[in-house]
Amino acid sequence: MPRIIAVANRKGGVGKTTTTVNVATAMAAAGKKVLVIDLDPQSNASTSFGVNKENLETSSYNLIMGECSLSKAVMWTEVPNLSIIPSSADLAGAEIELINKNHREFALKLALQKSVDNYDYVLIDCPPSLSLITVNALVAADAVVVPLQCEYLALEGISDLIRNINIIKRHFNPKLELQGVVLTMYDGRNNLSQMVEDDVRNFFGKKVYETVIPRNVRVSEAPSHGKPVLLYDHKCQGSQAYISLAGEMLKREKDMLAC
Repeated sequence: MPRIIAVANRKGGVGKTTTTVNVATAMAAAGKKVLVIDLDPQSNASTSFGVNKENLETSSYNLIMGECSLSKAVMWTEVPNLSIIPSSADLAGAEIELINKNHREFALKLALQKSVDNYDYVLIDCPPSLSLITVNALVAADAVVVPLQCEYLALEGISDLIRNINIIKRHFNPKLELQGVVLTMYDGRNNLSQMVEDDVRNFFGKKVYETVIPRNVRVSEAPSHGKPVLLYDHKCQGSQAYISLAGEMLKREKDMLAC
């Protein structure tokens, strides 16, 4: 079975999708077989891999609703070793449709149990909320990565997310662990970034990755070209940071499995 990692934060605009897309690309470049599952109805991860959302026959909505198999929903990207299950706008209504289902929190886990053996890692891009869709991702996951923007407002709600992770661990998924917190949109010219970093490292300790993701215009441009930044400009500062982060995540995964 692969390791399943949910990338989650209840706040939008903190770098969840960018982190998912580029860490997955870096892992694939390192020879790992990687699947990205886009669980955000906005479909930004899908767009970042150049997926044409208008012509989708199946999506993560169909997977989570039990309407198709994983193999039918998977699309290959232009990155070797990397495939994606794209999202669609239909996913926005999935939460209402799941309410009356038995074991609704386990819908994604059950779908993934059937046919993910061909992958080393599955990365799930979660929506910016603590919705039933996010709960499904956390129930299916082995670990959670939390991107955190280097601004004080981004700190609001992270305690709620950690509390919810602990609730899900206690009631639904005892193996779930916080793999780490990644600081994103870091501006070294700004004292605020350093202050937020100090606060986060004091609170989370070693759970915070050494790598910080800088503000970088090439990272922002890449999705409009339908490419991860590692393909768009692999030499830029943002690409190098995501390569470093992926290395840290793989090392932590190795350490967690060794325990």
